[in-house]
Amino acid sequence: MAQGNQSVEEATTAAKTKTAKSDKATTRSATKRATATKPKRHTPSPVFLSRLEAHKAELESLFMSLYGERATATEDFNALLESMATAYADRPTDLKRLDKTREADPEWYKRGDMFGMTMYTDLFAGDLKKLADKIPYLKEQKLTYLHLMPLLQMPHPNNDGGYAVEDFDNVDPKLGANEDLAALAKKLRRAGISLCIDFVMNHTASTHRWAKAAQAGDPEYQDYYFCYDDRTVPDEYDAHVPQVFPNTAPGNFTYNEQMGKWVMTQFYPFQWDLNYRNPKVLVAMMGSVMHLANLGVEVFRIDAVPYIWKELGTNCRNLPQVHTIVRMLRIILECVCPAVVLKGEVVMAPKELAAYFGTPEAPECHMLYNVSIMVNLWSALASRDVRLLKNQIDQFDALPDNCWFVNYLRCHDDIGWGLDEDVERYLDIDPLKHKEFLYHFYEGAVPGSWSMGELYNYDEATRDARSCGTTASLTGIEKAIITHDKPLYETSIKRDLLMHQTMAFLRGFPMLNCGDEIGQLNGWDYKDDPDRVEDSRNLHRSKFDWDKAALRKKAGTLQNRLFKGMEGLREERHDPCFAPDAWVSTWDTFNDAVLAVVRKVDDAVLVGLFNFSELEQHVHLNPGADEQGDAVIKESLEADLAPYEARSIHL
Repeated sequence: MAQGNQSVEEATTAAKTKTAKSDKATTRSATKRATATKPKRHTPSPVFLSRLEAHKAELESLFMSLYGERATATEDFNALLESMATAYADRPTDLKRLDKTREADPEWYKRGDMFGMTMYTDLFAGDLKKLADKIPYLKEQKLTYLHLMPLLQMPHPNNDGGYAVEDFDNVDPKLGANEDLAALAKKLRRAGISLCIDFVMNHTASTHRWAKAAQAGDPEYQDYYFCYDDRTVPDEYDAHVPQVFPNTAPGNFTYNEQMGKWVMTQFYPFQWDLNYRNPKVLVAMMGSVMHLANLGVEVFRIDAVPYIWKELGTNCRNLPQVHTIVRMLRIILECVCPAVVLKGEVVMAPKELAAYFGTPEAPECHMLYNVSIMVNLWSALASRDVRLLKNQIDQFDALPDNCWFVNYLRCHDDIGWGLDEDVERYLDIDPLKHKEFLYHFYEGAVPGSWSMGELYNYDEATRDARSCGTTASLTGIEKAIITHDKPLYETSIKRDLLMHQTMAFLRGFPMLNCGDEIGQLNGWDYKDDPDRVEDSRNLHRSKFDWDKAALRKKAGTLQNRLFKGMEGLREERHDPCFAPDAWVSTWDTFNDAVLAVVRKVDDAVLVGLFNFSELEQHVHLNPGADEQGDAVIKESLEADLAPYEARSIHL
């Protein structure tokens, strides 16, 4: 690397640009702001230079480990540095102040009062401007974190809920403009709410300008994807790479008639997998992340991150190069916008999760979605058996201290029944039979079921399926309302609250799915919409019912009871035992229907007991200590719990 020892100042201004090839005016430069026009020349800020100096050697080493053999590697690395310098120079003053605050409080997202919500902008309010008008409703719930589902420019109607992105730099016109996003982010920040959005790293929409250029025959942009003249290489990949959606979108490649090539499309045919072996792809995507951060985004949920690096002869999941890229992203953010944190969507076995946090010396994601706990909560509720849930919590609590999770019950996605089959077999549970029981239970097809959900992606060959529905409908509230069953109604509300209370007690911070706080039911009208009927996940993606929300202030209503229940969750999390450094562990109850979780900070101990049964239950907790030998429960604890009761006990 002839230029590897150049100064930071020289590196940040040395990158040269070239004009992108045009193809019927459908494409722009891959590194849009840095190379579409002559880059701005900045006098680098001492603050930026100091941050970069601390990380440049590692960043360059990581970059060259992926791209060092390419003739343009040094040029591409310098383009990345220039993009970073430009992004820092363009960063608004108020966000730079936030950076300084967060650098002094780097674990701000671990505070006990963190309380989140996820929603679709259009379903909740219509567009970004109207959502800004609804901030008082969010403040009423004392939210500190708001995750807006994909809102970047997307094709319509086929966009996989917004996860097919055709422009990573601009808001979808149906939702507003970049100025609206920036204004919303600022208003949320003033209200104490951090904005999270999705960043889809693995693929673009087939209508993205790069894909259009590739389809038009431009070899430069065909190298942004995985494009092949025949099936030879695709067949080699298919021999090792599992299918993501074998039923609804079989295969990992799609033949493009216009291009005359096979293109990798692991998710849907209209989502083209990006080729991160091309450094220009990485530089361009990092530029888009920094651009969005400068609009005020504070958290990025990086979608499908385990898939982003492809290698022949492997399953293209969780490869080492994935962690190299995530580490580089973390470094870039720490140099340009250290207020921003990364939340990974890693739907993998628990043993794969710790790697996505990196190490204390070389961190990657700040936090991950807690998919496994979500699945195990629903499994425990249907089976009235908490053993799998307890084991899963123990596995998570055993992870290093730098591992942090966002806990939730429902989100935009389905419930995929990915339980730990080895543990199931150890507990004499047949994995396939249990999975079938669960998804049939939650579609209401098992005798005694109170649930009203639907299957998603049923595979007749493997007998695999996932489940859809809102929390209220899955816990029995909808069935009780339809059947006018008052006892079932009362029990179902207890079930709903139990699930939220358990989720909020665990290590990490809780995130509600918008509508769950008022018991919103399934949106069956999706079946009348030809653009939505093919995807049963739309069952729980319905418009927010503002008329029902108004009932949250009327005592005795479903909406009031659940809203008050969520208020109780927030109040409890102000307890000192929810501090970021709290010691958290499960405890034996000698009762498979009851989960016990213990939190300890200094001499303060809080025990949570959660009855997952419709029957009264008795529990016994033995005295015991933590790993250092410090007493946690000093005397035996006995308790009787009502059906679906959640109880907190200070010791």
